[in-house]
Amino acid sequence: MRVLLTGHKGYIGTVLTPMLRAQGHEVVGLDSDLYEQSTFCAGIQPIPELKKDVRDVEVADVRGFDALLHLAGLSNDPLGNLNPDLTYEINHLASVHLAQLAKEAGVPRYIFSSSCSNYGAAGSDWLTEASAFNPVTPYGKSKVLVERDVALLADDDFSPTFLRNSTAYGVSPRLRFDLVLNNLVAWAFTTGKVYIKSDGTPWRPIVHIEDISRAFLAVLHAPRELIHNEAFNVGRNEDNYQIRELADIVKQVVTNCEVEYAPDGGPDKRCYRADCSKILRVLPEFDPQWNARKGAEELHAAYQKIGLTLDEFEGPRYKRIAHIQRLLDEQKLDRNLRWTTSVSALA
Repeated sequence: MRVLLTGHKGYIGTVLTPMLRAQGHEVVGLDSDLYEQSTFCAGIQPIPELKKDVRDVEVADVRGFDALLHLAGLSNDPLGNLNPDLTYEINHLASVHLAQLAKEAGVPRYIFSSSCSNYGAAGSDWLTEASAFNPVTPYGKSKVLVERDVALLADDDFSPTFLRNSTAYGVSPRLRFDLVLNNLVAWAFTTGKVYIKSDGTPWRPIVHIEDISRAFLAVLHAPRELIHNEAFNVGRNEDNYQIRELADIVKQVVTNCEVEYAPDGGPDKRCYRADCSKILRVLPEFDPQWNARKGAEELHAAYQKIGLTLDEFEGPRYKRIAHIQRLLDEQKLDRNLRWTTSVSALA
């Protein structure tokens, strides 16, 4: 297939791109590349691309593709909280507009990277795709709104699918440290302490970014009747953990470290357990390969290889909110998170 992948230079996109190409797909990327100075390791494959803000996409940009895979957006809760109106503009309105353009251009498939954070404050009950939404952040709310509005566009010629990813982890050329397992291993490696900012009780489903990529491939390859206007929780039931359980796994992997709880850490409102049996039942091609311990070992080895320091891991190079704030302070981005004219001309 000829595939347009938005956010191809992000955390998941830099892993999904080579996996798509390995399956014989022709991939074109679309990304404003906010994190071009945040590369963690080699491996970003050069492909035909549009360096473009997702808010500025036109119908000509999406014409001629067999599928549109949409990853681009503000990618975490602190960044979403920086300017909630901007979060809705980018994550919600631009995503819906992109679907409308794809439908107008005759693109038959639209696969949206949604999130299990849609469930938000849900407690310890198992949550299926039919469970109620209860998002607690602008990021989570934006994902819910996209699903609601894009589902209304579905018809005989336009088939959206919503992949509600569990909390991601794993090594990427554009690594994120604001994800729970990535973060816990980084704290353990750089300080000798597995630092937990909550009381450790919240439930969280986790999934490796390669397995998220496998979910996109499974949907892309599936018969239309199996994925038309459907949502799938992405992960495995056995990969739901309480944060303290993840801390114990990290302690086993990173030797000579101790678990430490933040003195002001209370229960995190974001608490949910995702039932992922539907995707495994409906899409047999989806075959997850990772678990938390294997992921912690991969992360630990990557941190050892580059000699990761606390200043790097907590600093503005890799920390999404700090990186964006620095670009704003340097006036490389304007207040709407668009590259300034001088930077755009240079690019």
